[in-house]
Amino acid sequence: MEYIIYGLIFIIGTLFGSFFTLAVYRIPLGENILYKHSFCPNCKEKLTFTDLIPVVSYIALRGKCSHCGEKIRIRYLLLEVLSGLVFLFFALSLKFDIFTINANMIIYFVLYILYIASLFIIAGIDKENINIQRAVMLFGLVLSFSYMVYVCIQNMEAIYTYIIYLVLTIILLTFDIFYLKKHYCQSYTIGVMELALYMILFSGTAISYFTILFTLICISINLVLKKIKERKKEKITETNKEVKIPVGFYLCVINISLLIICNFLYV
Repeated sequence: MEYIIYGLIFIIGTLFGSFFTLAVYRIPLGENILYKHSFCPNCKEKLTFTDLIPVVSYIALRGKCSHCGEKIRIRYLLLEVLSGLVFLFFALSLKFDIFTINANMIIYFVLYILYIASLFIIAGIDKENINIQRAVMLFGLVLSFSYMVYVCIQNMEAIYTYIIYLVLTIILLTFDIFYLKKHYCQSYTIGVMELALYMILFSGTAISYFTILFTLICISINLVLKKIKERKKEKITETNKEVKIPVGFYLCVINISLLIICNFLYV
């Protein structure tokens, strides 16, 4: 019975992965992610139900559009499989058991799956556009309120810490939306700060601090490797050239990884 549950969770994860590719493409363009029908970006033909089955449709169609035959990027398949695996490992880290599962565990699982889903979308958009989307952070704010209600029911004493972080997040988002948007600008630094507070609310201060630490280490290693690669190729780069680093992408990937690892160790 447990294998059936874990299998269903993996399938749900692949469905979310299919949605992530759509959200990462549409949200920066301001397009609807819920009601607008999926279509091929090459021929613009609407995709059928069989075209949208995660993993299976890609393999069955041999990685090509069923209408125009255009090759579909393999990253879509990889993201669907990765999403399924992340959902599966998160469920395994909670030690789901048919005999011990209860309403409290289900609520916790759903809240954190939505949290992980939001990080997937933030990471994907940031990797492509170097931008922390306000729309996704607003969803994160609503999810944080829901999580606070859950925490309040479980442990009233812990609620005050969450209120502080939530208020700080609201202040930053308000400044971002009403002031920066009014002046037609967006601060990437403010977006990263909002994301960090969002992570603290869900994963706690310890995991969040280690997330920031490992993010800085990964970025430093990446910059060093890039410099070495440029020297080997004898490329002459401009000293004033701005290097854009997807900080949000690193934060999200590392936070999800640490969250699952810590669950395996301590849950």
